[in-house]
Amino acid sequence: QVQLVESGGGLVQAGGSLRLSCAASGSIFRINAMGWYRQVPGKQRDLVATITSAGDTNYVDSVKGRFTISRDNAKNTVYLQMDSLKLEDTAVYYCNANIQPMGLYALYVYWGQGTQVTVSS
Repeated sequence: QVQLVESGGGLVQAGGSLRLSCAASGSIFRINAMGWYRQVPGKQRDLVATITSAGDTNYVDSVKGRFTISRDNAKNTVYLQMDSLKLEDTAVYYCNANIQPMGLYALYVYWGQGTQVTVSS
């Protein structure tokens, strides 16, 4: 069974940095795009950044120049380096991956359990 496990959330002051990690484990044949989303209570889950298996990245405008997404394909892990954090970055952050499990021929979307990031003034 495939699962995504996140780590690295926490409490940080505005202007500070955090690094999130998300490791995929289980019977995995290949992983395509991976990404990070965030959600605040009462609102929809929004895209933050994505990265393809080739390393091409995409960011929502509000985090460009502050956040960096990267991945280690050998470790099936995606990272989100968050710098110059702002109060409005406070949210639960979820990782996402398009994975082809071993023995299957389709890609499926998997989600992590979410990790809280709180930015204080």
